[in-house]
Amino acid sequence: MTVSPDTSPILSLPYILPAQAQKHVTHNESIRMLDLLVQLTVISRAIASPPASPAIGDCYVVAATASGGWEGQEGAIAVWQGAAWAFTLPQAGWRAYALDEAAGITFDGSGWGNSVTLQNLSGLGVNTVSDGTNPLAVSGDATLLSHDGAGHQLKINKASSSDTASLLYQSNWSGRAEMGLAGDDSFRIKVSADGSSFDTALSFDPASATTQAKCLTSGKLTVDQDAVGLIDTPGAGGFVLITVVHASYPQSSHSGIFCYDTGGSLACDTIYTGSSFANLGTAVLDGTTGSVNTSSLAVKSGQLQIENRYTNSWTYSYTFLGGL
Repeated sequence: MTVSPDTSPILSLPYILPAQAQKHVTHNESIRMLDLLVQLTVISRAIASPPASPAIGDCYVVAATASGGWEGQEGAIAVWQGAAWAFTLPQAGWRAYALDEAAGITFDGSGWGNSVTLQNLSGLGVNTVSDGTNPLAVSGDATLLSHDGAGHQLKINKASSSDTASLLYQSNWSGRAEMGLAGDDSFRIKVSADGSSFDTALSFDPASATTQAKCLTSGKLTVDQDAVGLIDTPGAGGFVLITVVHASYPQSSHSGIFCYDTGGSLACDTIYTGSSFANLGTAVLDGTTGSVNTSSLAVKSGQLQIENRYTNSWTYSYTFLGGL
């Protein structure tokens, strides 16, 4: 930027020169510019042509594609002086307050933009200070996330299955409970007494929709007629409760309670069976091993086999007690 010796270097206010006639003209022009630029406030930066009835001192930032008396003055500051518009070209770093936006705007050397932008922030602290680990930090008694006319979702996304997406509950900055996807894609609820060692209290497998708690695992398995379904056991030994579930036609006779071993010594002992449920021990089931119109159970290494020889495809509910 070329600085004229006849004007001030920052605001370009005209100097009164030696032996100048009509010094009041130059003085008044400087006062007019100061009146405009100090605490600069504009009515709008979205208008491209002069308003019909401006008041003296009305000030605008001329919008793009200017026309009429503002033609060719895009981005300039226009002020109505009573008989004509006066224009001042802004310099990089000048700030103004736009009344119609109730927001500050800044000239960057080529155009006007918002002085404070809420997009792509490196950090935001509400009543506290954010940092690199916590770019969004809020300190308060409550945080409200509300709907905008319908529902509302809070999304926590992770980059890959081995990463963590969770909510961590702390007491005096020490973790006591965590829920989410930690290290894989199974949803888990974990608890801790010291903030460093966490135990899984409840987990849900996304593939099978199986629920597992401490020493308790439950789920459902659908087996077609004359077919066999396999259930992974949560531990080498324990108890299992099995029954056919149906909204309208539950089959209590196809139910049983068993004590199993799917480890090194395969075994399956019956505690209770309905009239249509058979314990076939360590047999290898193929879909037609058991009797017609029955359900059958057998064990193999790490798994239970359920055979359905009933009339249709049926869904079996199972609950493990013991195990892990």
